[in-house]
Amino acid sequence: DTLTGLPNRRLLIDRLELALGLAERHGRNLALMFLDLDHFKQINDCYGHEGGDELLKGVARRLATATRDTDTIARQGGDEFVILLPEIDSAADAEQVAQRILGALRAPLPVQGQTLAASVSIGIALYPGDADSADGLMRQADLAMYAAKQGGRNRYCRRGMTPTALEDCAEQGG
Repeated sequence: DTLTGLPNRRLLIDRLELALGLAERHGRNLALMFLDLDHFKQINDCYGHEGGDELLKGVARRLATATRDTDTIARQGGDEFVILLPEIDSAADAEQVAQRILGALRAPLPVQGQTLAASVSIGIALYPGDADSADGLMRQADLAMYAAKQGGRNRYCRRGMTPTALEDCAEQGG
């Protein structure tokens, strides 16, 4: 991605396919997370695309601090990011990363000489339990992210959660 320096969708899919093959071969788990900035359109409306771009770059840096070097953070486009977590032991590992991400974004980010709060809605899908293909994981993580948005934003949800099952979603800090 030319703006953030993160891998783009094409590289993400390549790494996801490779990670799925390794996970299947070695009996490992992995997680895929979809992240969408909450209320990003308002940032662009108030600060212009330059301000929005500054915020996206700052979010990308914060995501890097909340993940391992072996994880892949990609910019899907617009205000959407995808994170591949290879070789995790359980859903709890992915949830810990989601909590670190929410915590990393708690502090405001500098944008055009001001500080702005940013929050994300995060959807998590797991291999092998939620899907067994790259497309399936992407779809399930995306659905979980929408459940997080419908649940009030600034939280994460695992695949399969619905807005009426919000006790299965977690907000920032909890």
